[in-house]
Amino acid sequence: MNFIKKNLISILICIFEMVVGVLLLVDPVMFTSGIIMGGGIVLIVLGVLFIMKYFRAEPAVAAKEQTLVKGLALIIGGIFFVMNASWFLTLFPLLSILYGAVILLVGLSKIQAAVDLIRVKHEQWFWNAISAVITLICAAIILAKPFASTAVLWIFTGIVLIVEAGFDIVTIFLTNYTLKESKVETKAKKDEDDWQQYLY
Repeated sequence: MNFIKKNLISILICIFEMVVGVLLLVDPVMFTSGIIMGGGIVLIVLGVLFIMKYFRAEPAVAAKEQTLVKGLALIIGGIFFVMNASWFLTLFPLLSILYGAVILLVGLSKIQAAVDLIRVKHEQWFWNAISAVITLICAAIILAKPFASTAVLWIFTGIVLIVEAGFDIVTIFLTNYTLKESKVETKAKKDEDDWQQYLY
């Protein structure tokens, strides 16, 4: 239970990535359109809340916070998202490049995680190293854009999300399980040393 609580955010992120990957494989256009329209609706709701906050606040405070103009801007942006979801789909290749850059940074962070484990002599450091290599290879492929169409790029991105998230979950469990075993062995060794010292 403590392990789940400690790694809950990381596990949820991995599960979210897997769900997104599956949805991209099933119907990338519909899923992406839904995300864009959902984002637009969220902006509209936030805009309405900002405007309500403006009229509820004292005039001097409201003038200083400028929540009215912020609310109107959010509503306009939200309407634009909802009404022009198909326009954003044409920007998907650009978004994929940004995604490639992000997972490149993630891969680099995994390299440091592997090196950190090596420095503390953790036995399962190679899982992080393998995960880092996979992530860097996927990032390089996405950034190189060797795809015949956007549809193929969508499929590859979905597969990358599923594979990377699955491997990350395995790495989290194996690394923490080994760390727990190591702590148990260390405690047992300490108890044995203390007992021998007591005897002699």
